[in-house]
Amino acid sequence: MYKTVLIADDSRFTRNLLKKLLTDNGYQVVAEASDGNNAISLYQEKTPDIVILDLIMPIMNGLDALKSILKFDPEAKVIICSSMGQKSFIIDALQIGAKDFIIKPYFNELIPALNKLFR
Repeated sequence: MYKTVLIADDSRFTRNLLKKLLTDNGYQVVAEASDGNNAISLYQEKTPDIVILDLIMPIMNGLDALKSILKFDPEAKVIICSSMGQKSFIIDALQIGAKDFIIKPYFNELIPALNKLFR
């Protein structure tokens, strides 16, 4: 049984890269969002097993989207995947409720982080 994933990133290139990485490793991408607002709507519609969320996006940033997703579903599994790897962003995201924080472009750490969520 595939675990379903929502990818939220304003970069089409990054979404495509993540989609290939995920599908090659047995995950099913069920939705893609290019902004935080769209990510929330798609999460509510698709209820994926995992959300991979960028921090810097138009309309609504990733931290605000994270808060809204967790308000809708406190059990949501969200991994932040962002180039904004400053310690303060990482701490904020984890304190809000993100399960992990992957710094772009170190995507080789993503699959182990995902697999760890479902042991």
